Amino acid sequence: MKHNALQLYDYHIWANCRFFERLKELPDNVYTKEIQSVFPSIAETLVHIYTTDSIYLGVLQENTMDEIQASIKQAQEKTKNKGLEEMEVLYAELAEMYKVFFNSQEDMDKPITPEHPAFGLLETHLSELVQHIVNHGTYHRGNLTAMIRQLGYPSVPTDYLIYLYDRQATN
Repeated sequence: MKHNALQLYDYHIWANCRFFERLKELPDNVYTKEIQSVFPSIAETLVHIYTTDSIYLGVLQENTMDEIQASIKQAQEKTKNKGLEEMEVLYAELAEMYKVFFNSQEDMDKPITPEHPAFGLLETHLSELVQHIVNHGTYHRGNLTAMIRQLGYPSVPTDYLIYLYDRQATN
């Protein structure tokens, strides 16, 4: 049976993919149009999710703070001025890196102690950080939904329950 954290991460990928599919259906200018919201555009929201997911892969891998800081700069360079389709490719590549990492883990509940520059050491478990990554993505997909609606278009439902129904229908 698949560990719950891995199923949650599969949901995260599924929900991101649904947003990319929806955004590709909308006029091209929707992606970069500036709006009054949490982020100034849909593009910038997607960059934020990608950058944060990149950071947390390093945290899960128990990289040093210097390595994590370098990954932030790499993510910023990779995403600079990228269009929707290019961002979709970056997301897919990052999801594959996560899957490679997860496949190398024997214990998704193993304890880890990441260190945050402002908050210090955190005693937690790998699976709890995966849940954090998924929660972070869910929060910002909510921002995306609001932004798409603010621009006058319907969004796409990405609730976890819909993922479960979708997964059941495809199995």
